[in-house]
Amino acid sequence: MTDRSKITLYSGGLRGAEAEFGKCAEEWGLREVNFSFKGHKMDRSKDVKVLTEEELKQGDISMEIVSKRMGRTYAQAEKIRRVIQSIFHMVNNGHQVFAIGWIQPDNTVKGGTGWAVELGKLFNRPISVYDQEKNRWYSWKDSRWEEDSPVISQDSFVGTGTRHLTEEGRAAIRQLFEKSFGPANG
Repeated sequence: MTDRSKITLYSGGLRGAEAEFGKCAEEWGLREVNFSFKGHKMDRSKDVKVLTEEELKQGDISMEIVSKRMGRTYAQAEKIRRVIQSIFHMVNNGHQVFAIGWIQPDNTVKGGTGWAVELGKLFNRPISVYDQEKNRWYSWKDSRWEEDSPVISQDSFVGTGTRHLTEEGRAAIRQLFEKSFGPANG
């Protein structure tokens, strides 16, 4: 039996998918770290690590590189920069990436969630995305998305995703925890 208290969720505590990952981590007895920065509004304020300016700079990257990697431009580049910097800390600490959102035709994932996925690819992390349009999990294998039924198998993982979580997305997160760890009180 895995000691759940030694497993850590890294997230951002925003409403939607991140808050749901946090609720499940708490219910299943996992450790939780939510990265934030000054002025960041979170729904989940449990175990918050507020990043300093110096720590944020560790995750700094050219917005041109982000735009190229994501296949889109960002009108409010400075506003999203801190989010991108905090996502770096989530993926840098988590050895597996789980995201809830929408896989785009260019194989990126919609929104800021997509940057966590792209960093996961760059850092060679196991990545799984629950696509809320297709209502199924996909994992990144051999440079393509393959339908999958993932489990949390590392001692640290990222839980991130859309603020617009559907009931199916919420159920997918709970099922991921159940499949990985059994019943919440078990």
